[in-house]
Amino acid sequence: MHTLALILVTLVALEHLSILILEMFLWRTERAQRIFGISPALSEQTVTMAANQGLYNGFLAAGLIWGLVSGRADVMVFFLACVVIAGLYGAVTVSPRIAVVQALPAALGLIAVWLS
Repeated sequence: MHTLALILVTLVALEHLSILILEMFLWRTERAQRIFGISPALSEQTVTMAANQGLYNGFLAAGLIWGLVSGRADVMVFFLACVVIAGLYGAVTVSPRIAVVQALPAALGLIAVWLS
């Protein structure tokens, strides 16, 4: 179970690094617009806001990486819980899809860390 927990936490961290890249650096691209379901005009209007969101996703990734590198389950649990909460909030306020894409992987990682 320990290996599975490490794999899941790593995948969640990589997901949030990917979101950081999309939101901070690639927000105006067709790919980001397609992934987030926004128009080029909305992309242009929200570029600064998206970069801010990307930074927060980077903090989540950094915390998960810190937990992985240090081997501290408490750190992994805290940041996975943050991701679950953010994912559930996003599912309620933006799109239910966020629960599957963001909250579910983090919840599975959280369970795996607790069990290991």
